[in-house]
Amino acid sequence: MSAARASVLLVIAAGVLFGTAGTAQALGPEGTTPLGVGILRIQVGALALLVAMPLVGESPRVLPALWRTRPMLATALTAAAYQLCFFAGVSLAGVALGTLVAVGSAPIFAGLFGWVVLRHRPTRAWALATVICLVGLALLSTPGLTAGGSPLGLLLALGSGMCIAGYNVAAKVQLNHGASPLAVPAGSFILGGILLIPILATQPLTWLTQPSGLVLAVYLGVATMAVANVLLARGIHGLSAGPVATLMLSDPVVATVLGVVVLGEVLAPVAVAGMVLVLGGLLLQGVMVARGGPDEAEPVPVL
Repeated sequence: MSAARASVLLVIAAGVLFGTAGTAQALGPEGTTPLGVGILRIQVGALALLVAMPLVGESPRVLPALWRTRPMLATALTAAAYQLCFFAGVSLAGVALGTLVAVGSAPIFAGLFGWVVLRHRPTRAWALATVICLVGLALLSTPGLTAGGSPLGLLLALGSGMCIAGYNVAAKVQLNHGASPLAVPAGSFILGGILLIPILATQPLTWLTQPSGLVLAVYLGVATMAVANVLLARGIHGLSAGPVATLMLSDPVVATVLGVVVLGEVLAPVAVAGMVLVLGGLLLQGVMVARGGPDEAEPVPVL
């Protein structure tokens, strides 16, 4: 298997794990809040990665040096800000519309940021695949869209899309400088999780005393943050930032399928058509990336 094809599969696998988060939260105990769950998710993920580093032969002692670099500060801030922007955005703009704006804007921002920072000029193939995916995502979200979404909610959702893109590009810079796919998310989530402690203190956490609450926190932190982001980092290392964000649109597809299969949600015909379009766009993006991949002589910005 070629390196580019392996990177595509790693990013899609990360998107699949990300897509299970919503269903996992829906199956959790009563009393959870989106903000509390989101913050605990990044903090448990940070702890899991910190424990995993020595087990795979990596030392946590490399992290303080990374924390003194601008790209690591960028990944930490965007990881923390995403939790606040996304959950506040969807609560104000509505889940369907907020998610559409957040997830749909990420590939566009990633393409632009990657062009400016890494000199990855967007290709026609990326643009075509992204447009197909975004049209499909819009159709997928149509049944849940409601009029009158809060402008502030939409702005926050747009901010979360920028956070996704900013994290991907800043992580790519660190990986290009030799940071490991484990150290990048570990350092980012530890620092980002610390920044979110004051906000976590305002959230109700009694649900953690229930067995199902502990299972939820561990699953979200370990599977949808720690494992998913290590897979994502390994995939980012071999791809351009724009295609990575487009391939991550496997997230809403998985979330939709799980909503139907596990939660008993009904999928409207227009949403089915949207899901087919997203899958088609993902396939196109994966095939085109596997044939090409980023340039070998990629510029590496100064830390």
